[in-house]
Amino acid sequence: MDLTTLRTKAREALKGFCRVCPVCDGRACAGEAPGMGGMATASSFKANLAALSGYRLNMRTLHEVKTADTSVTLFGRELSMPVLAAPMTGVLYNMGGKLSEEAFIRMIIEGADAAGTLGACGDGADPAFFGSGLAAIRDQGGRGIPFIKPRDQEAVKEMLDRAADAGAVAAGMDVDGAGLLVMALKGQPVSPKSPAELRELIGAAKLPFIVKGIMTPDEALVAFDAGAAGIVVSNHGGRVLDHTPGAAEVLPAIARAVKGRGLILADGGVRTGPDVLKYLALGADAVLLGRPLVVGAFGGGAEGVSFLLNKIKAELTAAMLLTGTASVRAVSPHILNPQPICG
Repeated sequence: MDLTTLRTKAREALKGFCRVCPVCDGRACAGEAPGMGGMATASSFKANLAALSGYRLNMRTLHEVKTADTSVTLFGRELSMPVLAAPMTGVLYNMGGKLSEEAFIRMIIEGADAAGTLGACGDGADPAFFGSGLAAIRDQGGRGIPFIKPRDQEAVKEMLDRAADAGAVAAGMDVDGAGLLVMALKGQPVSPKSPAELRELIGAAKLPFIVKGIMTPDEALVAFDAGAAGIVVSNHGGRVLDHTPGAAEVLPAIARAVKGRGLILADGGVRTGPDVLKYLALGADAVLLGRPLVVGAFGGGAEGVSFLLNKIKAELTAAMLLTGTASVRAVSPHILNPQPICG
């Protein structure tokens, strides 16, 4: 498999929904949500990439680091890299439907597992989406994390029980899904959660609970105070609220507020191994990779997903060696140029 062939196949399969741009930056698909674009002007989508690109890496080659260890342990599972597949659903209305929901999520979960890491599945406007993801996770020996939309309390509890029955390593809720336009269009009620409601759900969960969609230090504190095992710093790929900051803009302050209280994941704009390293230097323990893996699945199935994840891993390894970073478990903020570059 090679990148050019994979991208060519994906471009044909995703025609009308994703242009498989040379740089996936939200410009060509602005406002195409449903679809693969960002909400309205796509300012939030673009901000994810701009925030990451504003940081530069300090290159160092006069040091003792000869090998780079990219392995991490999350929720008792040893992973080959601190990169997980992000939860994605809505193949028909977001990606054109050339793959079924079930086939797509199996490619994501199986491809991530083949690369030595974890995939995530999502919830969506059709309740069957969640079941497809759980089936894929169950069949892959539980190597996946399901995320649930902020539905009513009893519905979320029932879905958490199903996640535990599937053997998932953890479960989560993308609280920012409260603003998803497609959920409203399809008659699936979602809403923000109060701290008390979040505490109730975490208390009912049989698995470690991850809160996805955290963008401020105060809400990170709320999540951990409620008992969360982890958070995902994310603006939902820029698909729910226009004009938010990029995840890399807010991550340092969040990490300062809650580092050591649980897992910190970051999601948004990851396209290369150096992007992963930047997020780790800014305070994340691991990252989620989303839109590029859509290209992987549509262009090469599970093998395409694994191929792109391993490409990121190779780039991460090279970036670590060229910054004097021995392990992804101890990334110094000093590998970053002191000041982000704006504009």
